[in-house]
Amino acid sequence: MSTRTRWTEAELLIALNLYHKLTFGQMHARQPLIVEVAAKLGRNANSLAMKLCNLASLDPALKLRGIKGLSGASALDQSMWDRFHAEINEFAPASEEAFRKLYAIGNESEIDVIPKRGVIVRMLRAPTSTESLANVRVRRGQEFFREAVINNFDGRCGVSQLGVRELLIASHILPWSSHPAERLNVRNGLCLSRVHDAAFDQGLITFDDSLQLVLSKGLRDHLSESIVDDLFGKFEGKVLHLPDDAALPELGFLATHRKSIFRKAS
Repeated sequence: MSTRTRWTEAELLIALNLYHKLTFGQMHARQPLIVEVAAKLGRNANSLAMKLCNLASLDPALKLRGIKGLSGASALDQSMWDRFHAEINEFAPASEEAFRKLYAIGNESEIDVIPKRGVIVRMLRAPTSTESLANVRVRRGQEFFREAVINNFDGRCGVSQLGVRELLIASHILPWSSHPAERLNVRNGLCLSRVHDAAFDQGLITFDDSLQLVLSKGLRDHLSESIVDDLFGKFEGKVLHLPDDAALPELGFLATHRKSIFRKAS
């Protein structure tokens, strides 16, 4: 009788990294990324897909959307999930580094983790092999956040549905500088085009509790300009685009943005 190989903490760290870069509906054995990563781990795709669905049962963001996952999560799964999210500023960069090592990708390259295509490696213009360990950890965390947030929005701007990855930003709802505990929280992220990211960061736009786009008075005063109307006016009141199985932005974070950053009257 064959026996299943137990998952190790090192493997679960990579599984957790991948988990946050896929939506629940993508967690199946035919998904290109799962097939790729499973082969690198020396496991079959069914094993990895099942493990991701086990992890989904532990995810409160999915429970809010009525998604349960599979019921076979182990005690180690629960422990790793809890540790990962309690200390995400440590575990997310570590998981990103582990993912890179799995693919033997060095500091001279950047990667895009694209569900429909797999892992895309891009060479950097300037090698960063001399970076300090602290700087590398910060960058790995930023890379994790970017890929997780963009993929959570299915690789498209939540306002305009622009799908050119190079023009997309993983925007922080609560600013990086003032909210360190939420820096790598996927629910603190919005996938926006560069222009919508700049407007959100400057408080010219925000989103209400129904995730509808709200424009500041200052921006609305410019709607007579066709470019402003095209970029913002025609989307006013429209709901943020997200897949049905995505993790929703934290409404409390958006409320803080409306109160502290949004320029309602200017």
